[in-house]
Amino acid sequence: MIAITPQMRVLVAIEPADFRCGIDGLSQRCRSVLNHNPFTGTVIVFRNRAGKAIKLLVYDGQGFWLCYKRMSQSRFRFWPSSPDGVGRTLLAHELQVLIFGGDPLRAQGAPVWREVGPKLPGAGDPSACVP
Repeated sequence: MIAITPQMRVLVAIEPADFRCGIDGLSQRCRSVLNHNPFTGTVIVFRNRAGKAIKLLVYDGQGFWLCYKRMSQSRFRFWPSSPDGVGRTLLAHELQVLIFGGDPLRAQGAPVWREVGPKLPGAGDPSACVP
C-alpha cells in the first residue's frame, strides 16, 4: 500500500493516456510528454480517455508501484487543467480528493507549512543561543 503524505510531490498528466500501457509505457510518457524523470519519487497520475479510470505511477527507490482505480458507476468528473495542457502539480490532499472523484481545485486543506505557536522573544537571534 502507498501512503500519500504531505511531503509527496504529485504531477497530473492533463491529456488522457492509453491504459494498455504498463509501467514502461507510462514511464516513457513521463519522459517524452511531461518532460519529467519518473525515478524522482513523484506520484504521477494518468486518466483514460473515458474518464472512468486513473493510474498512479510512483518509484519508491526499489521499484515502481502502479495503482489502478476504475469507477464502477460514475467517472472522474473534475480533471485539472493547465495553461500548457501537459501537466499540473497538486498537493497531497488534493490528490486524495481527486482519487475519490471530487474536485481537487475546490479542496480546502490546511496550508502546507505554518508557524506553530507564538514567537518567543529572542527567537531567530543567533546571539540568544550563546551562553
